[in-house]
Formats: sequence, structure tokens, C-alpha cells
Amino acid sequence: MKRAVFLDRDGVLNPMVERGGHWGAPLGLETFEVYPWAADSVGRLRAIGLLSLVVTNQPELATGELSVPILEAMHERLRRETGVDAVYVCPHRDADRCSCRKPKPGLLLQAAREWGVDVARSFMVGDRYRDVDAGRAAGCVTILVAGPEEGPARPDHRAADLREAVATILTLTRGES
Repeated sequence: MKRAVFLDRDGVLNPMVERGGHWGAPLGLETFEVYPWAADSVGRLRAIGLLSLVVTNQPELATGELSVPILEAMHERLRRETGVDAVYVCPHRDADRCSCRKPKPGLLLQAAREWGVDVARSFMVGDRYRDVDAGRAAGCVTILVAGPEEGPARPDHRAADLREAVATILTLTRGES
């Protein structure tokens, strides 16, 4: 089975934006930027044979703040600029009680099934407790990157950003096949 790094999107691969005193996902192409180090970081993961699978909550779809065509354009840009293998989206709000919204592991488990991933030998990198809890529930090693709203996260490892998270993953996988 394959190994993967499940990556949260906002705050890990691209900056979040501040709206009304809160941090959230960009809602338009004009505010969607990919971190300058994201492509190199994904490339380093791919170089050691790890898939890069994005798992992202986008409740703004359910609330009407974000349209599907804009989200698809963002993800096409993300794939083109970083080389991530796939993007999985939960379009629901907490109130919808779906199985795909992090902190539940549904998105990770779906991606793992579709890509033949061994979650126990894989990683989840995110910037919020929801990401850490989803990774833990799926059985992954979890890495929390610093963010404005980490919440009550209890990750296996911490990192300043994706670059440092990748360095941790490279150290952890050194010598493994």
C-alpha cells in the first residue's frame, strides 16, 4: 500500500484571510495565493514516494459565500502550482453532521480508499485541532503547523509551517521503504 501526507489547505498550502476579526478561507481568486514554499515542500514529499492529498473543509459552499466554479479554479491553480495529487472537499457546516467534515476522518478515509493508502504509515498536516483530530481518528501521525486558531490540538509533532513539517516527515521516514 502507498503512503501519503494529507494536507489541510488553508493555513498550510495557502494563507488564510482575515474577515471581521476572524481568520478563514479565501473566497475569491484575487485573495487565493499559494505559499511560495508549497511547491518545493510537495516536491520533497513526492521525491520520497509520498502522495500529497489535500483534505479541506469549505463550509462557505454551504453558506453561499463561495461558489463551486471559484473553488474549482482555486484547486486547479493549487494542483498546477504545487503538484498535489488530489483535493478532497467537505462542503458542509458543523450543523450538517456529515462524516466528511474534519475533525471526523471521512475525507482522509475516502482519499485513502481511492488511492490505496495505508493511513497507519501516513501523515496529517494541518493548522487547527480539527485537522489533528481527523488525522488521529484516521490513524495517521499528526503534525500541527502554527496558525491563528490552533484550538485544543494535541498533535504528535509541531512545526512552524509546511517546510518544517516536511523536514519532520523526512526525518521520521528516513530509512523506511
